[in-house]
Amino acid sequence: MKLDMEHLCPVYLGHFRNRIELAVKKLSALNRGFRKFQTEASFSIAELLTRVHHKNLVSPLGYHFESSSMTLIYEYMGPGSLRKYLSGIHFSNTQYNLWKQRIGIALDVAQGLEYLHNGCKTPIIQRDIKSANILLNEKNEKLQAKVADFGLSRSVPNEDPAYLSTVVVGTCHYLDPKYFLTAGLSEENDVYGFGIVLLELISGQPAVAKSSVGTVHLLQCVPLLLLDTGEITAIVDPRLNIERFDIYSARKLVGTAMACVKCNSPKRPIMSDVADKLKQCMNYLARTIGDAEE
Repeated sequence: MKLDMEHLCPVYLGHFRNRIELAVKKLSALNRGFRKFQTEASFSIAELLTRVHHKNLVSPLGYHFESSSMTLIYEYMGPGSLRKYLSGIHFSNTQYNLWKQRIGIALDVAQGLEYLHNGCKTPIIQRDIKSANILLNEKNEKLQAKVADFGLSRSVPNEDPAYLSTVVVGTCHYLDPKYFLTAGLSEENDVYGFGIVLLELISGQPAVAKSSVGTVHLLQCVPLLLLDTGEITAIVDPRLNIERFDIYSARKLVGTAMACVKCNSPKRPIMSDVADKLKQCMNYLARTIGDAEE
């Protein structure tokens, strides 16, 4: 059964010995540099399978290479992706209108990326952070987020702090502009993608949407709305439960998101700092509005 279709990458529901549910994703050739990408991915996936174990990362279980495609096998995550969550697909109104829950999802993703960047013996760059690659799972009546899809991930040697030159891969709407221009791979690439995802969580809008004037990116809308109105609430998802909404944490989140997408990449925060800011927001909400919304 087909679960989803992302670009040229269909995802299927599989079963192991008729009991264990699996997600099976098949990647086709992305560009003329696919052969080089496949060589990078082969090493990267093999490493990931032995090293990546974290509560906020979807567990990779196996892989298979062919001449022009690659099949990846992951643990199955039932409810769906963050993109579907924000669009309301397969989720009830009460599930997606909780502000604290959205900050919790952002924190889960930040902790998963922090582990990839700092918790592995050799840092790993995910290279395709987007809302469609963040999967949600219900745990103890709460939604837990996990970063998924390591098909484009790459290990970066600790001893070489310089930018590693690679084939440029990823999803254009989340792609770090500097990485796109220079092919220089670094943790800052993931930070940029996370910033776009954080803006999606705040606004409820996709990274790119159609309008009367054509296609518009979130980074075009957010600064203009803030400049025109001077109000954070102008960019906040109107579906959020206003009784449980907090303006202080909203300002912190918007500030963090805009710091993550700075054009000058060295000025972006590292993921451990981002996770700390999100924890501060969660702690603040716990003190001010408590756990009533959960």
